[in-house]
Order: sequence, then structure tokens, then C-alpha cells
Amino acid sequence: MQTKDLISDMSTTSGKHLQGLLALSPLLVFIILYLVTSIVAHNFYIIPITVAFLASSIYAIATTKGKLRRRVNVYSRGAGTPEMMLMIWIFILAGAFANSAKVMGAIDATVNLTLSLLPSQMLLAGLFLAACFISLSIGTSVGTIVALTPIAAGVATQTGASVAMMTAIVVGGSFFGDNLSFISDTTIIATQTQGCQPSDKFRVNSFFVVPAAFVILMVYVFLGQGISVPSDISAVDFWKVVPYLVVLITAIFGLNVMAVLTLGILLTGIIGLANGSFDVFGWFQAMGNGIIGMAELIIITLMAGGLLEVIKHNGGIDYIINRLTQHIHNKRGAELSIAALVSVINICTANNTVAIITVGGIARKIGEKFGLDPRKCASLLDTFSCFTQGLLPYGAQLLMAAGLAAINPIAILPHLYYPLAIGIAALGAILLRYPRRYS
Repeated sequence: MQTKDLISDMSTTSGKHLQGLLALSPLLVFIILYLVTSIVAHNFYIIPITVAFLASSIYAIATTKGKLRRRVNVYSRGAGTPEMMLMIWIFILAGAFANSAKVMGAIDATVNLTLSLLPSQMLLAGLFLAACFISLSIGTSVGTIVALTPIAAGVATQTGASVAMMTAIVVGGSFFGDNLSFISDTTIIATQTQGCQPSDKFRVNSFFVVPAAFVILMVYVFLGQGISVPSDISAVDFWKVVPYLVVLITAIFGLNVMAVLTLGILLTGIIGLANGSFDVFGWFQAMGNGIIGMAELIIITLMAGGLLEVIKHNGGIDYIINRLTQHIHNKRGAELSIAALVSVINICTANNTVAIITVGGIARKIGEKFGLDPRKCASLLDTFSCFTQGLLPYGAQLLMAAGLAAINPIAILPHLYYPLAIGIAALGAILLRYPRRYS
């Protein structure tokens, strides 16, 4: 009888294992089709990312049980969540603002102002500090990327620096504030789920994130030594810089990012019409072209949301959580499991806020069982989610930055030093039981 029960349990476990792997297989299809094929071919443009998402989405729906209409509804539910639609609205407004500002001459004017204010050897470090400060002030990586990426791309063009590197500097710096800011949604959710205060989590985070940021700053100072600023910098038209300044200032004071972008669009129109950069129809045309330029990004976002909802519906997320938490024996292992949980779920959802929401309750239970400090648990949740999100070529931040800089998101990856640095620093904090008072 016992043998029968044992065989039955093994059969059930094996069945659940296969079911979990099948649920995750659409993600594997995407990785093989897009990343692996591109690496083997040494060409990241050979397969459009939209086609990779389409193929994996079709596979996901085909391998899901139930009537076809019900399976499509699950996919559509994921694509049309309020979070996804908000993201798409931001993409649309960002495209309209970025292109109308470009046509109006705001990018050139801001680039000239930047080049005239910063010594050449401080261009990279200065851009990183600006991204860190803005993101810390406004608490959002997306808002920082929208504001600074066009400027960074323009500076790269003027100085001969790599557009991908300059864009990566902005993306990296944007995650400094996303991770540390008191008003960041990741900070708020991480501290709420662990039952601690944002100030406590900030204190723990700063022990290993700030040193990582300082090291990367020094790296940018070193790398910036070879950059020479053009001697023939044009005179700065300060009125054309106003839209970017207003966007930055209003964002710093906490205005909603959609309101910030709408205000920026209105300012580009008013100033562009006043100085003759375009007429009313030219302004509309510029906005329209900017929105169309975001079409691929919007399509990718919709398909990614649908694909990941199907994976969740089929039990893929639950499978990952169960597999990662079944062999915990001590505090170090408990912290590592929390880090692994939020990282893997972030890879599956491509959204660090959603990842923290998904595993926050589980992380708290793990913390209570093994006597972990909730302040460090919150810090690890936030830091590892930002580390993972900062390296995802299909994440909103890299897609947004790539769209604004007109490059492939894969091209940005080799230059993303800061997200990698905070991941290493956070892993070191677990392995070395640092900081001691919170470990």
C-alpha cells in the first residue's frame, strides 16, 4: 500500500513538473527564437522582436487548454490590463513630445547647452549624475528616460560617442532613483509588503547601492577622458530648451508623468509656432510621426503582456515560486531565494513593480519563518527587481530608450554597467551578511 502511495506521489510530482515546464515553454520559445538565434547569427536585427513575440504568443495560445475563444481572452486580458494601457498612453505621449521637440529644435539647443556647460571629460559622468538625481527626485525610471534619452542621443551624435553607451548611461542612472526614491512605486510596494518604512529600506539600500553608484561614476569619469567636445558649438537658443526644463522641473516636483508629457507637447507647439519652426499643421504632423514611431514599442508591449498572462494562467509563475522555495535551510538561503524569486518573476513579467507585488507576500512569509529583517527583505526585493528589469531587452525601460534613441534594445545591453553593479552588490550583501545590523 505504501509503495502504491509512493508511486502515486511520484507520478503526481512528475506531472506537476511537466505541467510547470510546459507553462514556461513559451518564454523558452521566445528566448531561442530571438536571443539565441541572434547571437548565433551575430546579428540582432535578423529576427524582428515583434515576430519573436508573435511566434511565442501563438505557441502559448496553442498549448493552453480550453476553447480557443477562452484562450484568446486570457491573452487579451493580459495585454489590456490597466498597467499595460497606462504604459501605452505614456509611450504615445512620449513619442509625440520627443518628435515635436526634435522638429522644433529643442534637442539641438539642449545638446549645445550641455556641451557648453560640462567639461569634455565629465560628459559621461555628468549625464549619469543627472539621471540619478532626476530619477531619485521623481521616483520613476521611465520619466527619466523620456526626458534625458533624446539629449543623450544628441550629445553622442555631436561628440562622436556611442549612441548605445550614452543611452545606457541614462537607463542605468534612471534605476538609481527607481530603486532608492521614497516615492518610487517599487519602494512603496516593497516596504508595504514587508511591513517597514521607506526610510528604513532606504537606509539599508544605501549601504550597498551608493558604493556601487560611486564605482560606476568613476568608471564613467575614466571612459569620458577620450571624448572631445566640438570646438564649434552653436549659440544656444534658450527658448528651445524650455520644454525640456519644464518637463524635468515639473517631474521633479511630482507631477504625473502623463501630465508632464502633455505640458511638454503644448510648450513645443507654442514655442515652435512662435519662432516659426513649424505651423499648426506641421506641429500636428510632428506629433503624428512621433506616435507612429512608437508603434513597434506599443505592439511589443501588448504582446508581452498577453504572453506573460498566459504563462501565469497556466501555472508557470506558481511553478517557479514553488521550485525556488523548496530547499531553504538558513537565513542566507532564505535571502537568496527571495532574490531569485523576484528576479525570475521579473523576467517572466517584464515589470519590476508587478514582480514585487507577485512575490511580496511570499517573501514576507519566508522572512518570518527564518527570522529575516523586513527592512533587508524589502531592500532585496527592490534591488534585485531593478537589477533584472534594467537588463531586460523587452522591458519597458529599454524599449522606451531604444525607441527614443532609434537603436535596437540589444545594442544597449553591453553598456548597462549600473544595473549589473547593483545586482553584484546586492548578491554580495547576501553572501557576506552585510550590513551586519540588518542581517
